[in-house]
Amino acid sequence: MAFSMLQLFLLGALGPRLVRELGVSATVLGLTTTIGFGTAAALSPVGGRVVDRIGPRRSLVVLLLVSAAALALIGAAPGPGFLLAAVALGGLPQALANPATNKAILAAVPPARRGPVTGMKQSGVQLGAFAAGLPLAALAGGIGWRGAVWTAAATAALAALWAHRALPADPPAKAAPRSSLVPRGAIAWLTLFSLFLGCGIASVNTYVALFGAQELGLGPNAAAGLVAVLGVAGIAGRVGWSKAARPGRAEWLPGWLAGGAVLAAGLLAAAPYAPPLVWVAAIAVGVFAVSGNAVSMVLVMQRAAPGRAGQDSALVAAGFFAGFALGPPLFGPLAQAGRYGPGWLLVAAEFAAAGAVALTWAVRERRLPGAEATA
Repeated sequence: MAFSMLQLFLLGALGPRLVRELGVSATVLGLTTTIGFGTAAALSPVGGRVVDRIGPRRSLVVLLLVSAAALALIGAAPGPGFLLAAVALGGLPQALANPATNKAILAAVPPARRGPVTGMKQSGVQLGAFAAGLPLAALAGGIGWRGAVWTAAATAALAALWAHRALPADPPAKAAPRSSLVPRGAIAWLTLFSLFLGCGIASVNTYVALFGAQELGLGPNAAAGLVAVLGVAGIAGRVGWSKAARPGRAEWLPGWLAGGAVLAAGLLAAAPYAPPLVWVAAIAVGVFAVSGNAVSMVLVMQRAAPGRAGQDSALVAAGFFAGFALGPPLFGPLAQAGRYGPGWLLVAAEFAAAGAVALTWAVRERRLPGAEATA
């Protein structure tokens, strides 16, 4: 999970260096997220079927090898065009990550432990954010941003070798039953919630380091540290909230977490008047907004139809990735003009929309027992 999105966390953490050394504008920096997640959103429904067909181990080995290739190409990018093409390749690992890991959990973990284990594996994404924002950003200060990205590529290749040798063998590949690519019932509500949630999180991930450097006077390492702090908070939040996501309570958690995310976006808007608030805001985004995605994956596994765990995981992930693709282009022009305050208010509105969707669904679930099958 860490490697599936590491490229985009690296681009966010290294944003000030890319703007300075590669001639990447703030708008193009946002396009990296749009292209990466747009590709992932388009491939996710098919990726879910692929995982259901070939099994999680094969899928994870492919994920890690393609991640290594995408990172290597990003490190070799001579300019913005090549960079965007390499980022598009990195959309494939993102499309495979949630279906493959969720299917592995369903196969190997007893039901009582699936919530905590899911939170732990979802926190791998934030481990990637931490790695990008602290050790790899520090390495970039010593050997350059290209050397740091190539180091990440080599590590991904080693992880692919480990996955091939350490994970249980998959059963023979078989044709998965064809099913609708349109989300229904609880999966449809979670997909829409994930769309709005992804819009807000993507804008924070992509622009918070640049905001710290341009508006708050932070140095490149300190600005990248915002991404690391967000990542650590996200790890704690995803593990903790997923453990709490028991049936009967889990349905309400997405709305509550989205409400906390609205407050976090408000702190970002206030940071120019009280700069230390940016660190509190980064923690709050991790604890509330980032954790919402982990809880939604717990709900997917609680609600998935038999034989559709990979497909349903992919559909909800597609909504999340589509949000990641849409958020930065909406925020980018505001960042380009230096209008970060309105940008963070836009993020607050996106989180509020996610909360409204989640609470509406939770109320419907309470009024209509068993509505996940028909709502």
